[in-house]
Amino acid sequence: MLDKTSNAPHVVIVGVDIDPTPRTPVELIHDWDDFGHLEAAAAGDGHFRVSLVQSSWCDERREVAGIPCHFVRESKPIVRLPNGRGVRALPIRLCARVRGLGPDLVHFNGLGFSRELRLLRAFLPKVPVLAQAHTSAMPAGWRRRYFRWGVEGIDAALFCARAQGQLFKDSGLLPAGLPVFEAVEVSTLFNSGDQREAREGTGLRGDPCLFWLGNLDANKDPITVLDAVAQAAFTLPRLRLYMCFRHDPLLRAVRERISSNPVLAERVEIIGKLPHPAVEAHLRAADFFVQGSHREAAGIGVIEAFACGTTPLVTDIPSFRWITDQGRYGALVQPGDSNALAEVIVAWSQRDRATLRREARARFESDLSFDAMGRQLRDAYSQVMALR
Repeated sequence: MLDKTSNAPHVVIVGVDIDPTPRTPVELIHDWDDFGHLEAAAAGDGHFRVSLVQSSWCDERREVAGIPCHFVRESKPIVRLPNGRGVRALPIRLCARVRGLGPDLVHFNGLGFSRELRLLRAFLPKVPVLAQAHTSAMPAGWRRRYFRWGVEGIDAALFCARAQGQLFKDSGLLPAGLPVFEAVEVSTLFNSGDQREAREGTGLRGDPCLFWLGNLDANKDPITVLDAVAQAAFTLPRLRLYMCFRHDPLLRAVRERISSNPVLAERVEIIGKLPHPAVEAHLRAADFFVQGSHREAAGIGVIEAFACGTTPLVTDIPSFRWITDQGRYGALVQPGDSNALAEVIVAWSQRDRATLRREARARFESDLSFDAMGRQLRDAYSQVMALR
């Protein structure tokens, strides 16, 4: 990476979503496993200088992975309304810090932060802004107008898959002519390791061994996955499914479905929440990653599975389509279709699993790693700057 005196264009990556905990910058860097790695990847070949400016509960400057990180506190981070509800203060000090860094381009995290986007544009009217989507959910009602108001001044949008951006255009949320770029949203430092050792360490077993990593909610649709496992088990009697999650609004329904079906009761184990470092070993131990999402901005669980050499059997949604290279490196089925998912569990279990593991890891390294993300971001940065 070039140093701060370089003539390389300066990209400032901006995060305005303040941590609700609240954690200190040191705690954030420790807890956010990818902190600094995305920014370092974007600066990887020296063609861009990269800085990070992040809303925070305190002012601090640190260097992470060689990247200057500016944590900025507003005078009152949360403003209390008369009804007692708290809202984020406008990030005036943060925008001033961004302007003071003299960016040639701003990479703004969050298409939905309309007030913040408009304020940033007011501070930097001539600097191109690339706004990245971190959700695939489309606003409804008055929020649609609010969203459109926020994105009026951006120069381009960034999605995990370009098809996601087209959905926003088709719904009228983004201008039809707005340039849309694609780059993997997140990545991981997980690696494939030794599966046998991972099984001994985690206690996971099964032939095949399936692993669920995701919240138990309607979007990720655990009931459809359980129904598929129950069907597949008639052909694969040694099949086992392990379920790891943080949030669990459907936990009761999941437990009832498992307990009411002897096939599932013998083969499904609910693990619950795992410390993030332990997820790596569990993914390594599994043969396949399963998830029934109806929508995802990206899908960190799928990306982590690829990193660990674990093939995903997931739903045919834009982000998963892109992550799996249109299903070349994993199965894609329609959301809610337990029959189709059962069929692919059976079909993919008959493939050579050593080959699948090598191919999964190769897919990660080529298109889903931090290095790959850096290449994708640099390409987007270059094209956005050429627009002005």
